[in-house]
Amino acid sequence: MLILAKVALGLGATMAMAGVYVFHEGVIRVDLDEHREGGGHVHFWLPATAVAVGMHFVPKDQLNHTTEQVRPFLPALREVAKELEKYPNMELVDVTDARDHVRVAMVEGKLRIDAVSGDGDVVHVSVPARVLRDVADELEEKAPGV
Repeated sequence: MLILAKVALGLGATMAMAGVYVFHEGVIRVDLDEHREGGGHVHFWLPATAVAVGMHFVPKDQLNHTTEQVRPFLPALREVAKELEKYPNMELVDVTDARDHVRVAMVEGKLRIDAVSGDGDVVHVSVPARVLRDVADELEEKAPGV
């Protein structure tokens, strides 16, 4: 019985450490609600670590094609991502017209985009700023000569 308790403790500690590692960079959150008949409702959370890991599984030809297309923008993307990390709570854009509202802000270190249309459709996207820099660094590493 004592061995079973030790195994359970070891397994529990391993699971806890794995959870801490997976979520150490934060969570990417996407929420979409279409408020009309037949409208979609999409809500998912993804550990930000999955982006870095997922980039290692992108087929090489697709990654090369992508880096060729974004090469001119990589230095700017890297600098913007680095600067965003310096301002963890800051409103960047807030636009409202007669029907729609769009807000882009840094909230607790995450780039958050909120959009509400006059039809009642709602989109919320939240991405840790660190993920943006990691993606820029990874693409830059794959695109020599930047």
